[in-house]
This record gives sequence, C-alpha cells and structure tokens, in this order.
Amino acid sequence: MARVYILANVLPGKDRDIRDTLRGIYGVVNADVITGQYDLAIVLEADDLNDIFNRIIKKIRKIKGITRTETFIAVE
Repeated sequence: MARVYILANVLPGKDRDIRDTLRGIYGVVNADVITGQYDLAIVLEADDLNDIFNRIIKKIRKIKGITRTETFIAVE
C-alpha cells in the first residue's frame, strides 16, 4: 500500500466545496480544511505510487479552484 500527503491552496471561499469533492474521490482517505500556509490537507492511498500519481493528475489537479499542491510520499 502506498500513501501520500498532499497540502493544497485553493481560491478564497472554495475550501469546503473542494474538500467535499476530494472526499468523494476513490482513494482519498481524508481531506480536511486546515489553518496556516495551506488550505487543505489530503491523505491519498492506493496499491502503488503509479496509481496514486494517476489519480492526482486525472482527478485532483482537474478540480477547479485548486491553485497549488505539494505532495509528500510516505516512506514507512
């Protein structure tokens, strides 16, 4: 099982809508609105990293209102 943590910035006022959209994506284990430099924290799991990155590219990056993401790969 592979896991990544994604921190995202979104357009003002879109955080809850985007969070709810993310929660509906297969493999998203958690998506929360957070405080600080980023607006959302997302946990994504799949069988392997290739599957995870396909979901990021095909699903997450296409969500309107996400302006920036930073992805962290869990190593253990």
